Amino acid sequence: MTQHSPGEDAASAHPRTVDERTSVVVVGAGPAGLTVANLLRTAGVPCVLLEAESRAFIEQRPRAGFVEEWAVRALERRGLADRLLERAGTHEDCEFRMDGVRHLFRYAALSGQRHFAYPQPLLVTDLLRAYAGAEGGPEGPEEAPGTGATGAPGIPPGDVRFDVADVRLHAVDSPHPSVSYTDPATGLRHRVACDFVAGCDGARGVSRAAIPEDRITVARHDLGVGWLALLAQAPQSCERVTFGLHPHGFAAHMARTPDVTRYYLECPPDDSPDNWSHERVWSELRQRLDAKDAAPLIEGELIERRVLSMHNYVVEPMSYGRLYLAGDAAQLLAPIGAKGMNLALHHAILLADALTGHYAREDDSGLAGYSAACLRRVWQYHEFTQWLSDVFHGPSSGNVYRAGLARARLRRMTGSDLAGSAVAGLYIGSEAEH
Repeated sequence: MTQHSPGEDAASAHPRTVDERTSVVVVGAGPAGLTVANLLRTAGVPCVLLEAESRAFIEQRPRAGFVEEWAVRALERRGLADRLLERAGTHEDCEFRMDGVRHLFRYAALSGQRHFAYPQPLLVTDLLRAYAGAEGGPEGPEEAPGTGATGAPGIPPGDVRFDVADVRLHAVDSPHPSVSYTDPATGLRHRVACDFVAGCDGARGVSRAAIPEDRITVARHDLGVGWLALLAQAPQSCERVTFGLHPHGFAAHMARTPDVTRYYLECPPDDSPDNWSHERVWSELRQRLDAKDAAPLIEGELIERRVLSMHNYVVEPMSYGRLYLAGDAAQLLAPIGAKGMNLALHHAILLADALTGHYAREDDSGLAGYSAACLRRVWQYHEFTQWLSDVFHGPSSGNVYRAGLARARLRRMTGSDLAGSAVAGLYIGSEAEH
């Protein structure tokens, strides 16, 4: 990036501004932003990656980690999946428990694809190392040529700036957008002029807020329940991911590491983690995950308790002028089908390919069709999530009709290869474009 002389910034209280120029500014260093930045860097497209949090924070932020096989293969083809393929476990089936009966769903055998279990913080760390090296940023130490320290030998480390404050997007509906921020270390205001902005800063970021309300439609849906997300210092109690469908509420068991297990418990949407003592948590888990011939749960210390708000939204279109949204900035899914990170990767790959087409071939068809291409998969994932939510929460709805529908759906998907194949393709994402 080229740095020019300081100037005045009308949008800032600071008297001096550092004016800079690049091709693409990427806002947000989650999986979407990091994937876009990596692919642009490999293609030789100058970009700057801005992140409001510290590197340590985003590498440790707890997030789920089921990556669909199509996404893994897409990353692999672009040289971004080496460590994932070396370290991730795979899941080929899951289990539903209802009315004391265990129902096995062999979705890999039905769809031909698996889940890779790889927590998001590990993927973020890998993508950061690929983009910026072990220490991060263009100022960081460089490893010897050919070591692959930044994912592409011979290409300088990418420009990533952490802890930026008061990020603002300017003139994104014009041919000359820019992004400004304050460097907390110096107090200086920076304004980065660019051709395009990739808004990858999540549901609470500034990118979507930069679009006038009358230029987008935000479709929202509240699922009417909450989930208590738990991490237990305990080995897994079930062979596979297990879902409990119970009149008391939904429950789930998901192994994370040999010594840590993720659990979920349905709860009121306005509940507090403080209402859930160790004894109450384990009592409810035992009841909701109980089934004939099931092994008893292995209890352990609860090292995390938080209540998740279970709601979805979709932004249409996912672009405005020279601003393109990706990941949770464009849509949000409750963690029912483990779809959020997979959608973020889908958006990022499409957006990076579209931007590369602009610079490499003067082809803007990818940018023009970006929103429509993303939304096809977005709406398929949302529809499937709603369907699965009805299965998960039907027995606890207090409605005999909804509970009956959930039983019928469960029997059909686990008892019929024809019906199961359709569900499996959506669960693993292989049928999402249809």
